[in-house]
Amino acid sequence: MKRLLFIVFAALALSSLAQNNPYILAVDEYVPAPGQFINTMPEYVEGDNAESMAQKCTEYLANDAGKTVCLGAWGGYITFHFDHPVVNVEGTMDLYIKGNAHTGNAEAGIVMVSQDANGNGLPDDTWYELSGSADEDDFGVRYDYELEYTRLGDSLDVAWSNNLGNAGFINRNPFHQQDYFPAWIESPLTFKGTLLPNNATDTSGNGSYWVLEPYRFGYADNLPNTDTLGCSFNIDWAVEPLSREAVKLKYVDFVRVYTALHQDCGWIGETSTEISGAEDLHPNAELPAGIETISLPRKEIHSSFDLLGRRTRPAQQGFVIQGNELILRR
Repeated sequence: MKRLLFIVFAALALSSLAQNNPYILAVDEYVPAPGQFINTMPEYVEGDNAESMAQKCTEYLANDAGKTVCLGAWGGYITFHFDHPVVNVEGTMDLYIKGNAHTGNAEAGIVMVSQDANGNGLPDDTWYELSGSADEDDFGVRYDYELEYTRLGDSLDVAWSNNLGNAGFINRNPFHQQDYFPAWIESPLTFKGTLLPNNATDTSGNGSYWVLEPYRFGYADNLPNTDTLGCSFNIDWAVEPLSREAVKLKYVDFVRVYTALHQDCGWIGETSTEISGAEDLHPNAELPAGIETISLPRKEIHSSFDLLGRRTRPAQQGFVIQGNELILRR
């Protein structure tokens, strides 16, 4: 009995001393649009499905691993979470999201946030958009854009059509020979959301040199990662995606980023947002008083032990000691 109590108290003590990890814990969804880097960043192999591709993205991004995930053309998205809710700290930025933008190459992505309101640990609740500078600058943003991609066959251009009556192709180029349509997703593939106005200019006049100008603020993969403020986001920017009505969120559980531009830049190809990591800028901030929420990290348990230290199968309910943590599963 003494050994049992020691194990419990030791686990509780270690748990109380633990600090929240500021970096991504896991990727929940990876649903890219077609593009020249799709099926390569991360790499698709025969037999992969939505779950295994999301796991590959986790390996690319979790704990600041530093690899890059491509979201493809307009609408392609990734959803991820931390090992704790991200608290909306008054008067400061809350999230930092890394891409691979550099001078003249801004491939802006919309950032969205959600609370796990139904408590099921899945990103299936209401999503809110973090409003960026294009809303203020009145560039002609469309908030009700819809685009459908159709796979025409192996190693062929991918067809698209939108709700404005336009159609075209995600064109293949000689630099990337793999299939551009995500191989584990059935065709057609439809996305809905906000469309930013084009930011690309052919400054050469002959298609040889394109410049993609950044927006002032509020988008992922829009400014170089060294511009910490420019790559940071405030949960106070949350709005309803269509009405643009401001929403006050005290915390969020899930973050989503999707490619917000639909443009073709000649030999450069389609504009695709890339993500290489994310960070909670104040991981140990406390939730405001009166809020009761437990965000249980969803992760595979390779080894579980009961309170007597015996190896068991992963528990579906109750307390589980895993490493230095006492985890409540319910």
